[in-house]
Formats: sequence, structure tokens, C-alpha cells
Amino acid sequence: MISGNLFVIAAPSGGGKTSLVKALLETVSNVRVSVSHTTRAMRPGEKEGQDYFFITKMQFDEMVNQHAFLEHAKVYDQYYGTSHAWVETQLTQGMDVILEIDWQGARQIKMLFPGAVLIFIVPPSLQVLTQRLEQRQQDTTETIERRMQEAKDEIAHCREFDYLVVNDQFEQAVLDLQHIVFSVRLKTPTQAKKYAALLDNLLEKQ
Repeated sequence: MISGNLFVIAAPSGGGKTSLVKALLETVSNVRVSVSHTTRAMRPGEKEGQDYFFITKMQFDEMVNQHAFLEHAKVYDQYYGTSHAWVETQLTQGMDVILEIDWQGARQIKMLFPGAVLIFIVPPSLQVLTQRLEQRQQDTTETIERRMQEAKDEIAHCREFDYLVVNDQFEQAVLDLQHIVFSVRLKTPTQAKKYAALLDNLLEKQ
């Protein structure tokens, strides 16, 4: 029986999603991030199995045919997928799981897990988002322009999510994410399951 919570966190490229999730993991226990499979090339500083599982397009297609993905999508001409078996195992063990995926994947997850909590992160302005993409020094001017247009398209779907976090002041954005996680953990269905024995005792007829 699934007892963990499933969180989906999405953001446009350069929105700060990865840094925010990393900070969240350092301050909140009993939560893990799902490591996605991707066909894109490894970036400087990334590690196999820690940031992503880097596979070929042929390997990705084979996993799709085997229905190994909980969700998968094409983003910036590359493919990303979330392992179904891994997520199910973590949730069953009572761990909270975070999926860092785009709005397309979030929509797929919500259909499979209606109780999933969807969080969208936006930058304080398009100008700041452009600056963040330029500061990464990983993309050409043309690529940045394309990412900015795609960012607008992604942000247009933010109202499909349960929570909206503005990543202006980093520390405040981390606190916002913490509050979301803690509030979900304190919902009555979750607490009632966790403290079933206590509630039975409190409601016991004298």
C-alpha cells in the first residue's frame, strides 16, 4: 500500500528548479528525488545515476515499448522518462518522492496519481530568466532565444498546478517548498493513517 507522497516540481529552463530541490533535500528528511532517464548529453559536473541515467534514443524507445516509464516527454529536442518501478517502490516504503519534470509529464502523473501534488516554479521576470540562462554559459544566443520562447509556453500551463512558487529570493523560495511539503504531510488522510492506533484509542468507548 502506498504511504508516501508524490510531488511534481516543474519550471522553465533556468527557473532554478534543480538548486531549489537540492536545498529542500538538505533541510527536509524522508524525501527523495527520482532520477530520470534522458537522451541528452551529460553536462559538466553531472554524474551518471545521480543527476540522470544517460541513455541512447534506441535504449529510450525500448523502455517505452516495455512500458517501463511512469511518464515520458520530449523537451528541447531530447527525451526524458521516469521509472515506474522505482517510484512505486519508494512510495510503498513510505518515502516522499519528488519528480522534476515538465508540465506534460505532470499532466500524465496527475492522471495516474490523482493525489500527486503539483508545484510550478516561476522566475520573478523574463529578464531575470534570460540573465540566468546567459550566466550558465552553456547555450548559444539562438538556443537561449528558443528556450525563452519555450519558457513562455511552459509558464502558460502554471495554472494546472496546485502550488505556484516565485523564485525571486532563493531562501524564501526554499521555505515555500518546505511549507508545501509539511502541509501535505499534515493532511487528515495522511495523519489518520499514520496515527490510526492513537485515533482508535481516543475514540474508544469508555
